[in-house]
Amino acid sequence: MAMLWKFMRVAKYSKTALSSEVKVRGIPTHSRHSSSKSVPSDFAASAPCSNTVELLGKSYPQDEYSNVTEKILSKVGKNLHNRKHHPLWLIKEQVKEHFYKHYLGRRGTPLFSVYDALSPVVTVQQNFDSLLIPQNHASRRKEDNYYLNRDHMLRAHTSAHQWDLIHSGLDAFLAVGDVYRRDTIDNTHYPVFHQMEGVRLFSCHELFSSIKDGEGLQLFEQGHRTAHKQECHTMEAVRLVEFNLKQVLTKLMTHIFGDGLQVRWVDCYFPFTHPSFEMEINFQGEWMEVLGCGVMEQQLVNS
Repeated sequence: MAMLWKFMRVAKYSKTALSSEVKVRGIPTHSRHSSSKSVPSDFAASAPCSNTVELLGKSYPQDEYSNVTEKILSKVGKNLHNRKHHPLWLIKEQVKEHFYKHYLGRRGTPLFSVYDALSPVVTVQQNFDSLLIPQNHASRRKEDNYYLNRDHMLRAHTSAHQWDLIHSGLDAFLAVGDVYRRDTIDNTHYPVFHQMEGVRLFSCHELFSSIKDGEGLQLFEQGHRTAHKQECHTMEAVRLVEFNLKQVLTKLMTHIFGDGLQVRWVDCYFPFTHPSFEMEINFQGEWMEVLGCGVMEQQLVNS
């Protein structure tokens, strides 16, 4: 079983359930990164040629889907979240420090590994299909995304890396990066922003080991999908994962914003989690959404 969460506009966190046959592995103390490297902005992209786009050392043939502008291309590769002392870097480091300190594996090493150098160029399959987003879903529209061509795009969320990281054998990780959406610019929206996402997978033992008589409880059942659970999850498992998820994120928000924080949870919908929630905090007398989260669709884990 797994759970997932995402810091809106700054970071994203997610947590997912682990299928019973997946083995749990420890995580090294240091951050683990993908092989992709940060590219200086001066060399990150060139203006589109007549029929190709050159970006991060690769060429992408243009077609009827291509809609990335030169201005957006100039932003790719800046990697502000990895520039030491930049505000985004400071927030990232604050979140990393919190998770490294409070969530440890069996050997006392950090449970969560961190990936902050993944390429922002992804396939449409990674960005949408791998997350069970339907073909006719509004989030796929050209008006809302930056497509290099029919098959490649600038990621619209850090969730685009979720399947690949889980498939590589990870059971707890944070993914950080710049994401791109064709938003109208105002005081809370800009076409380029940043997210941090977290995922954690649970084995039966991890979830129920601290529960009295927990050895008799199960992660899975052949049941029915309701507003509160997926058809394959037991109610006991979902309640524990939901409690853990909300507790982890409330502690994180308190770490960032300080004690006395007013928090409320709102039920919502995401194609890749169920049940799904948004966290809102009271800021200057108004409720402000700061993240979305939920129990990952078991189909994503099983795939």
